[in-house]
Amino acid sequence: MNKRFLLAFIMLAVLAAVAGCKSGQQENPSAAAGAREGITTQTTESAKAGGSEQEQAAQISEENASSKTNGGVDPVQPTDPVREEEPAAVQPSAEELATEEVKAKMLKMMIGNTTVAVEWENNEAVEALKALCENEPLVIQMSMYGGFEQVGPIGTRLPSHDAQTTTFAGDIVLYSSDQIVVFYGSNSWAYTRLGHITDRNASEIADLLGHENVMITIRMEDAE
Repeated sequence: MNKRFLLAFIMLAVLAAVAGCKSGQQENPSAAAGAREGITTQTTESAKAGGSEQEQAAQISEENASSKTNGGVDPVQPTDPVREEEPAAVQPSAEELATEEVKAKMLKMMIGNTTVAVEWENNEAVEALKALCENEPLVIQMSMYGGFEQVGPIGTRLPSHDAQTTTFAGDIVLYSSDQIVVFYGSNSWAYTRLGHITDRNASEIADLLGHENVMITIRMEDAE
């Protein structure tokens, strides 16, 4: 009796053990599947992470290549060109202004109260005469001489380059460096030429100079 009971108990235990093994085997595929799914998920996420890192590396590589192309320096935006300052206008000196003022004026001559047009020579004597008349008119008392000229003292000496000259009515000359002569006739002597009256003929000049001593006035006036 006891042996049968013991044998039955052993058989039940064996059956129970066998049943437990089968149950464990049935549950293992599910666990294995879950493990496989976890591994797959991790692999997918790793792949995604790897792909993201590759994309970032590619982007960094492109940026580095662009930086090298530009010389490693950010491109400089164009700026407005700097305008150079214009040089200041040079102001003329006082001497230059005085010279320009003299150039803007010209010598005028009057015989008595009659203004006559004169074409003046371009020489040192005429330049000195201009300087002499710059601040005030030069008034000279003339005297008839020889029946062909009137002569008068200037009161100072002017530069002279005397040369043998034949004069005619209307000629104005410097004689002996300190006397001015105006002709209404003709003569031949060593003179420095100063100018010639251009708006009167010989008869009209004789009317102005051939009757009595006259006063001549030479002044600087604005050029017309």
